[in-house]
Amino acid sequence: MVVYPSWGSVFGDDDSARVPPPTATERNDTVPILRRAFESQGICYGWRLEDGYGSDDAVSVGSNLGDGIPVGGNPQCPRWVEVVAAVTYTAESSEAEDYASVTVQGSPDFEPSDLILVNTGLSRFDLNDDAFVDDPGWAVTRAAVTLPLLVAERGAASPEPVDTAAAPADPAPLKDAGSDLWRDRWGWLIGAAALLLITVLLVTVGLVQRRRQSSVAATVPAQRRKGTTRTPEKA
Repeated sequence: MVVYPSWGSVFGDDDSARVPPPTATERNDTVPILRRAFESQGICYGWRLEDGYGSDDAVSVGSNLGDGIPVGGNPQCPRWVEVVAAVTYTAESSEAEDYASVTVQGSPDFEPSDLILVNTGLSRFDLNDDAFVDDPGWAVTRAAVTLPLLVAERGAASPEPVDTAAAPADPAPLKDAGSDLWRDRWGWLIGAAALLLITVLLVTVGLVQRRRQSSVAATVPAQRRKGTTRTPEKA
């Protein structure tokens, strides 16, 4: 009987040959973005990260339905698009280089040519094979969130709407501007009012002084008459 060695016995249990999954933060940030894309376009989007050695268990899967939920064959997703990345890490003792294979798969209603062009479009976001080898978890979730844009570019879905601030309320109508007669002559009116105020002040001061002068004039003759009264001479 011939015994074939397993991949684990060939490459050992070296941690350097294990494909790391996306972090919890990367998965939690990706799912809401894919959910908004589904609500806008009606298409399910997801990711699948695999070990290149052909393990039946994926390293990580996720979609707009949640972390760990695939879209392919899911009854909740009649239309779906998924990025599938298979990363192969070789043992440090091996002379072979690490490599990655990335494809974009979709439901039968998508044209194969469109999926190929979507896959090609990932390179515009620096999501080439080297990126998947260097950081497969980040790369596969990053690729997943770019799928809605690339699919929309192919005309297979409407573009995802951009969040915008609420539209401002209609401005209140302006008050009646009034007559131009007063608006054009406001400087003259201010000057006239100031002159009128000064005139009133001067008139008031003049009246007060006039009253004082009249009072003094009436008092002096009386005092003079009193001071000039002669006493009768003695006989």
